[in-house]
Amino acid sequence: MKILIQGGRVIDPATQMDTVADMAIADGKILAIGHIPEEFAPETTIQADGCVVAPGLVDLSVRLREPGHEHEGMLASEMAAAVAGGVTSVVCPPDTDPVLDEPGLVEMLRFRAERLHQARVFPLGALTRNLQGEVLTEMVELTEAGCVGFSQAEVPLGNTQVLQRALQYASTFGYSVWLRPQELYLGKGVAASGPLATRMGLSGVPVAAETIALHTIFELVRATGARVHLCRLSSAAGVALVRQAKAEGLPVTCDVSINSLHLTDVDIGYFDSRMRLNPPLRQQRDRDALRAGLADGTIDALVSDHTPVGEDEKTLPFAEAEPGATGLELLLSLMLKWGQTSGLTLSQTLGVVTSRPSGVLGSALGSWSASCGRLVLGGVADVCVFNPEAAWTVEPAALRSQGRHTPFGGYEVPGRVQATVVGGQLAYRL
Repeated sequence: MKILIQGGRVIDPATQMDTVADMAIADGKILAIGHIPEEFAPETTIQADGCVVAPGLVDLSVRLREPGHEHEGMLASEMAAAVAGGVTSVVCPPDTDPVLDEPGLVEMLRFRAERLHQARVFPLGALTRNLQGEVLTEMVELTEAGCVGFSQAEVPLGNTQVLQRALQYASTFGYSVWLRPQELYLGKGVAASGPLATRMGLSGVPVAAETIALHTIFELVRATGARVHLCRLSSAAGVALVRQAKAEGLPVTCDVSINSLHLTDVDIGYFDSRMRLNPPLRQQRDRDALRAGLADGTIDALVSDHTPVGEDEKTLPFAEAEPGATGLELLLSLMLKWGQTSGLTLSQTLGVVTSRPSGVLGSALGSWSASCGRLVLGGVADVCVFNPEAAWTVEPAALRSQGRHTPFGGYEVPGRVQATVVGGQLAYRL
C-alpha cells in the first residue's frame, strides 16, 4: 500500500527530528520524508495538518489474555485497542494459561498475532517452568521461537539460588531477564502500607518489599553481569536505588506504569476496586519521584501495564477484586499529560514510549531493532499520527479492549490518535 501523510509535524526522538514535512510510505517502508518523489502516486492520503507524525508507540507491558483468559480479553480486541492507541509494538509477559514456557506456545501466539495484521507482538518467555520458580526453562529454544527476554511476570522468585542460576545462564547467552522487584513474603498485601491502608483495614505492601528485592537483584547482577529489566517501579526509594545502580554502571533498565505515574493511594477513595492494581498505588512523594525519574532518564520507559479484567472479577470487595486495568488506549494521552505538567518538549515526552523502550529491547528485536520506535528512511513504516491538542473524555464503555475497567474513567485527557500505520498498512483511522 502506498500512503502519503501530508502536512504533519514529523517528530523522531531517536534522531531529534522535528519538522513539518510530508511522508511517503511504500512497500511497507518509509520511502521519503520531506521531498516526495514526483512519480509517487498514493493509494491513501492522510491529512495531518495540526497533527504529529511520530514513530509507533512501543509498550513493554501488555497482557493479551490469550491463551487461557479469553473471557477477559481476546487477541483481536486487544490488538484493535493497541492500534487505536497508536501502539504498534507490544511486549507480553508469559503468565498466560498455559504459561509461555514451551516454543510451540510462543510460535502459536506470534502466528495468531501476525494474522491480524495489527500491532507486533514480542513475547517474554517464562524464566522457570510454569512460573513455579524451581526448574529453568529452555531459554535457547524459547529465544529461537521469538522470545525477547525471560520473566516471572507477577510471580516473585523466592529461591535466590534459582534466580542466580537463571541470571548466570542468561548472561552466558546475552539474554535479558525481566523482573518485577517484589519480595515474596512482604508483597502479599493489597494496598501500599501507610496511614490510608491502616485506616481502611487493608493489608499493606511496604516499600521494603521493593527495595529488598532490588538489593538482591543488584547483588546478583554484580556477580553475573546479566542484563536485567525492572518492571514497574513504584516507590521513591526504588527510584533512588536504580539511580545508584546505573551510576555504578550495572546493566539495568526499568519502567513505570501510567497508573503509578498519575495516581496515589488516596485515589482508592471508598474501596474503589478500579484502583486495585499491581504494584499498589503509593503515596504522593513516591508518585513525584517516579515522575521525576522518568523525566531525567533514571526510568527508561512508560508502560500501559494493560491488564484486561472481567466484570465478575472486578466488581468484588477491594481486597478480593482481581488487580489490573486496561491501558493501551490511554498510554499516549497520559504520556502527553505527564509531559505537559513536567515542562518537557514534545520530543522528550515521546521518547519514553518510542526510542527509549526500543532501546530496552535492543538486539533482542533482531531485524526490527533498526526501525522499532524510530522513523528511518528505508526502514519499516510503523507510524502514529495524532492530534496533541484534541482533548477527549475517557469513557470505559467506548474502549475497544474487552476489559473496560480503568481508574481513569471520566478523566479529560489530551491527544487523539488519528491514524496508525503498521508495516506500511493502515491499521487504524479515526
